[in-house]
Amino acid sequence: MDTKNMPCTLSFEDLKTQTKDGTIDTVLVCMVDMQGRLMGKRFHAANFVETSYKETHCCNYLLATDLAMATPPGYASTSWQAGYGDYVMKPDLDTIRPVPWLDGTAMVLCDVLDHHDEPVPHSPRAVLKKQIARLDELGFEAMMATELEFFLFADSLEALRDGGFRDLKPISGYNEDYHIFQTTKEESVMRPLRNHLHAAGVPVEGTKGEAEAGQQELNIRYSPALDCADYHSIAKHAIKEIAWQQGVSVTFLPKWHHDRVGSSSHVHQSLWKDGEAAFADASDELGMSDLMKHYMAGLIANAPDYTYFLAPYVNSYKRFAKGTFAPTKTVWSVDNRTAGFRLCGAGTKGVRVECRIGGSDLNPYLAQAAMLAAGIKGIEDKMVLAPPTTGDVYEDAKADDIPQTLRDATDKLRGSAFLREVMGDDVVDHYTRCAEWEQEEFDRVVTDWEIARGFEQA
Repeated sequence: MDTKNMPCTLSFEDLKTQTKDGTIDTVLVCMVDMQGRLMGKRFHAANFVETSYKETHCCNYLLATDLAMATPPGYASTSWQAGYGDYVMKPDLDTIRPVPWLDGTAMVLCDVLDHHDEPVPHSPRAVLKKQIARLDELGFEAMMATELEFFLFADSLEALRDGGFRDLKPISGYNEDYHIFQTTKEESVMRPLRNHLHAAGVPVEGTKGEAEAGQQELNIRYSPALDCADYHSIAKHAIKEIAWQQGVSVTFLPKWHHDRVGSSSHVHQSLWKDGEAAFADASDELGMSDLMKHYMAGLIANAPDYTYFLAPYVNSYKRFAKGTFAPTKTVWSVDNRTAGFRLCGAGTKGVRVECRIGGSDLNPYLAQAAMLAAGIKGIEDKMVLAPPTTGDVYEDAKADDIPQTLRDATDKLRGSAFLREVMGDDVVDHYTRCAEWEQEEFDRVVTDWEIARGFEQA
């Protein structure tokens, strides 16, 4: 096999060699925060390969902040009273990779540990690893893939910020779904994105225009669950940096305008055992094994409990609207994009379920962990999968609704006996507080809509 143009990561020995010859001089040492962002430090490569590859430290508030990096009260894990101490950032040396869009730079992802070398239970990577370990005990491996949707805007982030994020102008003037001519105009961003991610060891499949002006989609090949989450976070970070380098801006806000369609992050998932597709059964009408049916039954039945992990902000719920390809119901269908869950690849070894609920703002580690936990629950309890829904699911009055607001989803998360059992009370309480704070911050703000509607007329 010709590996010359294959995606690759760097071994630690490779990093040592490239540091010595001057190819790499900077190492980004990154953890993933609650919002799914890369946080960390820049090390001189010589220092990293000599000593810092063992560990470094970060303030524990990095797993107890909001998007604006505020320090909300109410977390059990850390507080002003407890003094905001440190966590250990332990580099996972299997994740070392070049960062081709930054000169002389490599990256490594870290696990977050306490000072007893135990994983911090609410750190996103630890939350996902716990569910992967449970699945491993059952003899299965999860293969997953996420689709990243986002909008490109013609102006820089600095210009948009200075303008108060008003009069936003997408990079294109019309719906560019599958549109080759329009996406050619955007290749100054999208071509380096594809090539740089490939060179960074992220198995990119391709990009396309999506169903709105300025909207893009990036597809990454299916991978083991932890790799999938890593790829997603690295890709999202790369998109922001590469767009910034080109003088344009990007948003992963699920619904940036009420008249525009939203951005999702669909998650495809299947289980495998000993290299064989455990979801496939050629004797079944749709090619679905009993295992897959149990898994999907758990996935669907528990969806309201874990919706917060798919839609973590107030804005996330503005995306769920009829006629926009964003789902409103927690039912499944066969290759039908109006349902919350879609069966793909029916009758093939690639049979899988696509969860269409998640928005572009989800944290992939938490979202994947919650779905795996729900699927495992279905397998353990041998839950029965209801028949597929057909037709326009938006108009199906019998189908259960996705929680309609962050407040509703928070209530479901707080009261979920299922999630408390499989994730632990400390993790559920931690993310419940995160959700509560987001709602509290929104509730205290007077919006432009309220002023425009009522300034004169109230």
